[in-house]
Amino acid sequence: MPDTPIIRSGPAADTLLARDANSWLDSARALQRATAAGQVRPLLRDKNLGLLVEDDGLADARRFREATQALGAHVAHIRPSLSDFSTPQQLQHTARLLGRLYDAVECQGLEPALVQQIGAAAGVPVYDGLASGSHATARLATLIDGDAPAEDKRRLVLQAVLLAAIT
Repeated sequence: MPDTPIIRSGPAADTLLARDANSWLDSARALQRATAAGQVRPLLRDKNLGLLVEDDGLADARRFREATQALGAHVAHIRPSLSDFSTPQQLQHTARLLGRLYDAVECQGLEPALVQQIGAAAGVPVYDGLASGSHATARLATLIDGDAPAEDKRRLVLQAVLLAAIT
């Protein structure tokens, strides 16, 4: 099974960011042009994404959901019941189930070690706070030209990252 990406915040994200930043920026700019021309296609149609977060009304959860749904994906809110106290068997079972149900999973507000364990067993891309304003990918949005609002640029980068990982 190929390695599945876990895109996280922190120093490890900087390495990933350096490796993939140009590709993601090119894709985000292409999405920006398509949006301006009214030609955005549902490139994530028939894709199911899981959003592990306690409160899906928070800004980061909304940002993730809006970015993915704009490309045609279905997003399911899942209240995490896992914790550092979950047994390894519970974590593996849950992660494998998530991998069968979803094409990718965004984790928000979970401990990094827990996200790492989910990513190791899920078999699909697992993101650690990808939609967070403090995530390393948020810096990419500042590199997109134009007078679009910062939130729109952030959405474009999120979409580019997801498209690269799950299409």
